[in-house]
Parts: sequence; structure tokens; C-alpha cells
Amino acid sequence: MKKHQFTLILSGVPDLTPELADTLYEATKGDIEFNLRDGIAFLEFQRAARTLRDAITSAIRDVEGAGAAVRVVRVESDVANTIARINSELYETITKE
Repeated sequence: MKKHQFTLILSGVPDLTPELADTLYEATKGDIEFNLRDGIAFLEFQRAARTLRDAITSAIRDVEGAGAAVRVVRVESDVANTIARINSELYETITKE
């Protein structure tokens, strides 16, 4: 299995408390770094899985199933962002022809 790096942006997190950090750490089996910046909570993951999609879906399931009233509102990944940019550039090239 390959390790995938990505970030989950959360809602329902007014403050980064030790209790919430512990709950999410246990639910995700410790493959996170929990941060709060400018009032936005996010989890940075390094998760082993067969595919990036498998890693992200299992992480969302773990976070939202932790019983902490936390929701994932966005996923960020360098790999996914690169693919989206390439697709956008390819679309622009095709539509100009």
C-alpha cells in the first residue's frame, strides 16, 4: 500500500480542545495532524491505502463517525489539485481548436 497525503477541512470545530484532538486521533488511528488556522480547523493526513480515493473516503468515514459532531466540508490534495489543473488546461486546449 502507498501512503497518501491530503487535508480534510472541517466544520463544527469552534476550538481545538485536547478532548476533541484525542477523539479524532483515536478515530483516525493516529495518522493525522490537527490544526486550527484563522478559525478554520483541518486535519492533515498521511494514510496508507491502495488509492488516494480509498484513503480519503476511509478518513472521512473515521472523522465523521468519531461522535464529535465534526463534518468534513472540503478535501485538499496536491495530487488531486494537479489532476484538476491538467484537466482544465486540456479542456481549454481542446475548446480552442
